[in-house]
Amino acid sequence: MNKAYVAGTLDTKGPELRYLRDLLVAAGVPAVLVDVGTTRPGEGADITVSEVAACHPDGADAVFTGDRGSAVAAMAEAFARFLQGRADLGGVIGAGGSGNTTIVSAGMRALPVGLPKVLVSTLGSGDVRPYVGASDICMMNAVTDVQGINSISRTVLGNAAHALAGMMQHRVPAPEVADKPAVALSMFGVTTPCVQAVAAALEDRFDCLVFHATGTGGQAMEKLVDSGLVRAVVDVTTTEIADELVGGILSAGPERLDAVIRTGVPWIGSVGALDMVNFGPRASVPERFANRQLYVHNPTVTLMRTTPEENARIGAWLVAKINRMTGPVRFLLPLGGVSVIDVPGMPFHDPDADQALFQAIRTGWQEAPGRQLIELPHALNDPEFAAALVDCFHQIVR
Repeated sequence: MNKAYVAGTLDTKGPELRYLRDLLVAAGVPAVLVDVGTTRPGEGADITVSEVAACHPDGADAVFTGDRGSAVAAMAEAFARFLQGRADLGGVIGAGGSGNTTIVSAGMRALPVGLPKVLVSTLGSGDVRPYVGASDICMMNAVTDVQGINSISRTVLGNAAHALAGMMQHRVPAPEVADKPAVALSMFGVTTPCVQAVAAALEDRFDCLVFHATGTGGQAMEKLVDSGLVRAVVDVTTTEIADELVGGILSAGPERLDAVIRTGVPWIGSVGALDMVNFGPRASVPERFANRQLYVHNPTVTLMRTTPEENARIGAWLVAKINRMTGPVRFLLPLGGVSVIDVPGMPFHDPDADQALFQAIRTGWQEAPGRQLIELPHALNDPEFAAALVDCFHQIVR
């Protein structure tokens, strides 16, 4: 069995990290204690801070700067490079506060999806997106501070150690899908009928990987594109762009679509859910949007209808990205509506706003070999639109 790497700042979290290591060993999992401190070395490390820091591209001196902020950032980079070079790595676990969380999560994010990762953190009940990113990190709330072994930390850390042991000892075998190339699809609740229909039409020949367009979903999808793990992308749901440009909470960042540009992977796209910007509970919507058209999707999600002006901006941003794509492209406009709630009789039906989006795309579109803009009279979730997406897929993906 490969080893569990127990990582943390041994100068301040030594007893807790050694407790994790001992539990893993007792459970039958070989464990290695890795010190990632930035001030002084801890005791008992199997791999010292100096060994980890030496993995920084500018050497250990770039880590031990004497300034906590820059030292933590540099050690995070060094730890990520360190982990990527470990041939015996079977899983990673860490525990601590903000500094430890920053360092250890950076290493975890650099590892492949599927390799076990457990992080006990005092930040585990807040916004964990900066730490988890597009990875599959299992982040546990420490409840109390990670400071000493007490009645609470003993249980929480114990659960974490045994969780990692279980993940490592009972890995789910990879499915036999070597003969089925992977295809990435982006989906949201309001584009589900369309994406489900497309996936059903493709699943006999392709391994359909559906990503929830929640910001991290788009980032995870494009990480797989950059890794060369998908044959094509059916990007029905580009809603994350609206959040990026208007100020919602589900942006995938300004780099959305850049992986497609870099790789030239076949891309079949549309404007799914660009009628909305996403926020949390109704009370969390920023004051500047108080007079906008809002729709409470559920108690934790509030949607805001995009305006014609915003849609024109979104369309211009989107088409500028598409014009930079070098691979085969089919981009489909559903003139009948871009989501379940953007059709006649539904709360976000706004033909003027949709037309502003479509016209911005038409105006900015640059013709190129292998790149086609296709307009259809259907709504995005109509069966005919899904069928057109599948037809376009087969035109450019063999």
